[in-house]
Amino acid sequence: MSRTIPTINTARLTLRAMRAEDFERYAEIWAMPGVADRILDRPRAKAQSWDAFLRNAGHWQITGFGQWAVQLHRQREMLGQTGFVFGSRNFGEDFDTYPEARLVLAPQAQDQRLGVEAARAAHEWFDRVITGRTVCVISAKNEAALRIAGALGYQPLREASTEGGPVHLLTRRGPPG
Repeated sequence: MSRTIPTINTARLTLRAMRAEDFERYAEIWAMPGVADRILDRPRAKAQSWDAFLRNAGHWQITGFGQWAVQLHRQREMLGQTGFVFGSRNFGEDFDTYPEARLVLAPQAQDQRLGVEAARAAHEWFDRVITGRTVCVISAKNEAALRIAGALGYQPLREASTEGGPVHLLTRRGPPG
């Protein structure tokens, strides 16, 4: 099975397929304290990043959606990733059976409203091509991510706990309107 990963351009960003040469930067981002302390309970080891990197490529092939590399126009280095996955997190039927929205940006990109721009572009694509309900999980301490989710139309589903601590489970029924 072969699927083409679309490229999406916004005013400042390009969302594109991840490439083999992105892996070092991908692993670097997931090892950064400004990422790990907002998402995980500790920085991700390089071997774990490799598994996740490959899992993303396979996700596009199997489901027709996945995550894009996020980069500023005219720059080669990726700033992070955004998109959708089936996370299989064992949060229950009301969560695990729906595509989970994800957004990860390197710390230097987190305060420039790039997250909203990237996530909105990914959601607009999803709403046109896949459609339907999506979910997301956000650390209770990640206020910026909660604001982005609210801007995209996510509503509280319930609270849960992970190894990294308490999280908010949120849901979005589809495109606004």
